[in-house]
Amino acid sequence: MSAELLLWGIIGAPFVACVVITCVTQRSPRTSAWLALIGIVSALLATCLLWLKETRHALQLPFQSSLAWITLPDLTLEFGLLLDPLALLMLFVVTGVGSLIFLYSIEYMRGDSGYSRYFASLSLFAFAMLGIVLANNWITLFMFWELVGLSSYLLIGHWFEKPSAAEAGKKAFLVNRVADVGFLIGILFLWGLTGASGAERTFNFVRQTALIEAHTIPPALLVLVGLLIFCGVVGKSAQFPLHVWLPDAMEGPTPVSALIHAATMVAAGVYLLSRAFFLFVDLPAVLSLVAWIGGLTACFAALIALVQSDLKRILAYSTLSQLGYMVMALGLGGYVAGMYHLTTHAFFKALLFLAAGSVIHALHEQEIWKMGGLAKTMPITTWTFAIGAVALCGIPPLSGFFSKDEILTLALHKYLALYVLGTLTAGLTAFYMGRVFFVAFVGRARAAHHPHEAPPVMTLPLICLAALSLIGGFIGIPHFIHHHRAVHVEFHAGVAITSTLVALLGLGIAYLLYVKLPQVPRIVAGIAYPAYRLLVRKLFVDEFYDGVVKYGQGTIAWLCALFERWILIGLAVNGVASVTRTTGQVLRLCQTGRVQTYGLAFVIGVVGLLWYFLRRS
Repeated sequence: MSAELLLWGIIGAPFVACVVITCVTQRSPRTSAWLALIGIVSALLATCLLWLKETRHALQLPFQSSLAWITLPDLTLEFGLLLDPLALLMLFVVTGVGSLIFLYSIEYMRGDSGYSRYFASLSLFAFAMLGIVLANNWITLFMFWELVGLSSYLLIGHWFEKPSAAEAGKKAFLVNRVADVGFLIGILFLWGLTGASGAERTFNFVRQTALIEAHTIPPALLVLVGLLIFCGVVGKSAQFPLHVWLPDAMEGPTPVSALIHAATMVAAGVYLLSRAFFLFVDLPAVLSLVAWIGGLTACFAALIALVQSDLKRILAYSTLSQLGYMVMALGLGGYVAGMYHLTTHAFFKALLFLAAGSVIHALHEQEIWKMGGLAKTMPITTWTFAIGAVALCGIPPLSGFFSKDEILTLALHKYLALYVLGTLTAGLTAFYMGRVFFVAFVGRARAAHHPHEAPPVMTLPLICLAALSLIGGFIGIPHFIHHHRAVHVEFHAGVAITSTLVALLGLGIAYLLYVKLPQVPRIVAGIAYPAYRLLVRKLFVDEFYDGVVKYGQGTIAWLCALFERWILIGLAVNGVASVTRTTGQVLRLCQTGRVQTYGLAFVIGVVGLLWYFLRRS
């Protein structure tokens, strides 16, 4: 099978599954589920075949395949796909982790009234994300980018009859549209700049890379382009201040949360930053801004996670924090470190969400204070969750240790303040994950339901993801990104020892407070109530946006309404109508129908004319 056919088959398989489910198998839920699974597994198999071709030197990377779309004298648009080591790695993440989540969903969503609709939306989501990964130009990428936004809206609001789910879907959609305005302007601005040297303007990544490396575009203008492109990253990867949609996305089914947080939507922003890294490499000011936004988001989200009590929301803020790490790495120039952490994070974050889904499936409860003692009744879920939590904390030899320490080492060499911030975040991460584990899985049972282990179709993905979380640091991901070339992965003993000790300290404090001295957290919360309330209310960012919408947007809307009522309608429309009506009423008086009146008018007219001519003479 040719590489070109495999490449198109990767995005085609989930799309065909979506169309068939929507048009044919809506009334057959089990068939819909298996069609969706076949679609994503087919994409995974095609990815494996492409990788085998590449390792046997039957395929030279980068490899492109394009279809002509619009051809005009000054504009050429193509629908094209690009395969390079970066895209190949991301294909494995999306299709591999996605296949496990699809399999898990078959049992988790059993009995749901929108079962077929769920799998159709899930397949559409996979199709859109694979399109982003393989796009070879900005227009193709932007179309799939918006399709991911639509898919997330459908999945987050899957239970749309519940008001909170419907609102969460709308919030995610609208926040991302705000970010995408800047993103689209940046794309068009960059396209215009590519013609500065007299060459044909292009949206193609490879050709744009060559133009920028040749210094045909002024760096001062690229700064603005970089900032605008970064707007899209801030929206999709939920960086401060557009992070507010991601915690609310927990209203969707748990497998959707796993897919969004691990392998698809939020990873799209980091992947975009990696794909467009050729724009930023010579823009140190923009990269510094990117790094600081990432670092602040990482610490900010970790602080909020400390006081959350909803299991999925804790993991959601954890995702925000880890995305901050990735963005910080890219801002520090660590393109490989960012993608390395994205890949390992996909393993253990998908594991954590699916393990949380197993708990929710058994207990019908998300509050960690209503759980407890799960280690006895749900051993597979408990051990796999523990592996994911330890990997997230960055404790060796699990995968999170290697990728996180790459970022911290990079920060130590570039910005000491960001290194300190990243290390502090690592300690906070260990503390809140220890808090979750010790409260929910250890101690006495508090649940009203009698928990039970999930069925094999749900525990098998947990075991597979736990294995990947264990070995993810040893499979040579940095070498893969660099196309199997020798890569120096720096090991800094001081960074490794410090981060490990900080993580162990965080876990130790969590054990002390929530197992040995469970009354202390309440006392501390009472003493430091203002700080506790500030974190519980998420630093009042949502309230700030509510105020902006209510008073800012509301005031503008009120002024626009006044302008419409008094200027447009009152003056421009009704004013013209009033003048016309008054003129008609005056002229109507001239049409009396009496001969005497017309005769008098005639005589007055004649007298007036005579007077005029006599006066002139």
